[in-house]
Amino acid sequence: QVQLVESGGGLVQAGGSLRLSCAASGQTFGSYAMGWFRQAPGKEREFVAAISGSGGRTDYANSVKDRFTISRDNAKNTVYLQMNSLKPEDTAVYYCAADPSPKGRTWPGAYDYWGQGTQVTVSS
Repeated sequence: QVQLVESGGGLVQAGGSLRLSCAASGQTFGSYAMGWFRQAPGKEREFVAAISGSGGRTDYANSVKDRFTISRDNAKNTVYLQMNSLKPEDTAVYYCAADPSPKGRTWPGAYDYWGQGTQVTVSS
């Protein structure tokens, strides 16, 4: 069982930055790939970024590539999402999730555990 708690969301102007954190419980954090997803009102949950258990492999949605960076600190059981050059279309609830596969996959159904989400609002 893995419990995930996100933090770091908020309101920011377009062009600004935010750093999301996701703290995980349990001693098996390093055995899970981790992903970030987001869901805007009236839209489906979409993939944002993923990182392998070791942190050596990352994957990004095209819409956030070169603006967002996913990282993890296995000693702290935490995964991060650094978001730069934010745009109004990045507004959504952001969720972190744990994937038991070695490489983080890009579809929500692959993930076993989810956090409660944190709101990110980007004003124009």
